[in-house]
Amino acid sequence: MPQKLWREPLDAQKTKLPKAEICIITDLCKGCGFCIEFCPKNVLEQSEQLNKKGKHPPEVTDESSCALCGFCTAICPEFAIFVVEKKGENNVGNEEKE
Repeated sequence: MPQKLWREPLDAQKTKLPKAEICIITDLCKGCGFCIEFCPKNVLEQSEQLNKKGKHPPEVTDESSCALCGFCTAICPEFAIFVVEKKGENNVGNEEKE
């Protein structure tokens, strides 16, 4: 069981959590729901739309709460979903130079 941090990190004000971009290839999805069921942050839900296979692929509900764990990518049997880190101003390592 992980220990709780007893102090705040020294660079907590300078760094920001990385942002995720969840990419879903809807036509590859077979609607098994593994990614929805096993997402630790409950970022995905089943969509109302049908894909070419006649299945309901997942859709992203709250991309900002994604932990970038990549579990959805690992568990998908059809490789229809993957997560990448957004490159931008709100990510770790992109703090302003003083």
